[in-house]
Amino acid sequence: MKKLWGGRFQKTAEEWVDDFGASIHFDKQLVEEDIEGSLAHVTMLGKCGILTNEETEQIKAGLQTLLEKAKKNELEFSVQYEDIHLNIEKQLIDLIGPVGGKLHTGRSRNDQVATDVHLHLRNQVIEILDAIKSLQAALVKQAEQHVETIIPGYTHLQRAQPVSFAHHLLAYFWMLERDYQRMQESYKRINISPLGAGALAGTTFPIDREYTAELLGFDSVYNNSLDAVSDRDYILEFLSNSSILMMHLSRFCEELILWSSSEFNFVEIDDTFATGSSIMPQKKNPDMAELIRGKTGRVYGALFGLLTVMKGTPLAYNKDFQEDKEGMFDVVKTVKGSLQIFAGMIDTLKVKTEVLEKTVKADFSNATELADYLATKGMPFREAHEVVGKLVLTCIQKGIYLLGLTIDEYKQASELFEEDIYEVLQPKTVVARRNSLGGTGFEQVNIALNKAKEALGN
Repeated sequence: MKKLWGGRFQKTAEEWVDDFGASIHFDKQLVEEDIEGSLAHVTMLGKCGILTNEETEQIKAGLQTLLEKAKKNELEFSVQYEDIHLNIEKQLIDLIGPVGGKLHTGRSRNDQVATDVHLHLRNQVIEILDAIKSLQAALVKQAEQHVETIIPGYTHLQRAQPVSFAHHLLAYFWMLERDYQRMQESYKRINISPLGAGALAGTTFPIDREYTAELLGFDSVYNNSLDAVSDRDYILEFLSNSSILMMHLSRFCEELILWSSSEFNFVEIDDTFATGSSIMPQKKNPDMAELIRGKTGRVYGALFGLLTVMKGTPLAYNKDFQEDKEGMFDVVKTVKGSLQIFAGMIDTLKVKTEVLEKTVKADFSNATELADYLATKGMPFREAHEVVGKLVLTCIQKGIYLLGLTIDEYKQASELFEEDIYEVLQPKTVVARRNSLGGTGFEQVNIALNKAKEALGN
């Protein structure tokens, strides 16, 4: 087959070389964006008098026909035409004749592919933003039911202080809110038009770049043609934002995996998001949480892969840039799928409140409360810390917890202790008293829930 760019070549590549260099295997995903960009381009060519009205209408009609076929998945693509752009141009010429070849006037595949990716990523980010909000809504719904459910809080994966389970869930809500803001902010740099930059230097034709940007819904145009065709920062930013988002999901997955184990037994993941074992009938494995945790690595890989591709590329366009799409496509699919699965897991999560109630009474996570108690009565905190540390040691030696000590034992440690210490040490009291801004106190958690609802637009 004759190449659409093959005029100066005397030899043709072998089939396997064509296959290696072709991108149609994956960039066919851009078919609708490619035709959308071409429709804007040809409309502009007609408006500027570069093509006649008849030529413009012929090409637009042909492109509309191809677009309808694309939506029905009726187009066939060939490696011989390398990429989505040449495949569409060839089919357009076959459909309407040589006039189809005028579509490429004042345009290069370099600005064309950049336009396609900007359009594609813009649409995908909008969907990801919606998916983040859906997960946040599931977190708020679950949190509302568990304001006064208490769970051990951890540092170093050691029991630290008891916290409201809702407070714990809302920590992830605010992580996701930052993810949302990062994605939303990146949209500004995605929604810029490179169309009309040509191969690298612009064009001699009197085109109107602002007009095509307006037709395609872009907010602005690139101010430099070299930058327009070589910029992949917006993809890198998306991959970076996605990596942070997936890191947050992975951290939460790790907790769900731990919490659903027999050792913790805090929650039960719904059967819909778990699987069994082929050999052990009793098993219920948190596979979806494990998969999301695992898929985080492939998102990181896409980011580092593209960073490595870009680091040695001089201005302007290089064939290396063909490697920008597969990782991006994969990350879009991974992030959207992970968010959807996660929202379902949270929405159907069963919290074992009875287990948690027993658990928070069987540890020393209320020890800080003792030190604070003494400090409020005038004892220097460092001294109070030591007194409580010795009481904890006494409990360990006796095989009991702080609520198991007698008032005489407390008095031996410090005369500042009174009978009210037993109420102070109750898990709900411990949590409720932490009423500082952003703390786990029930009053603060309810305030945080209202703020979360405001962020959701509720």
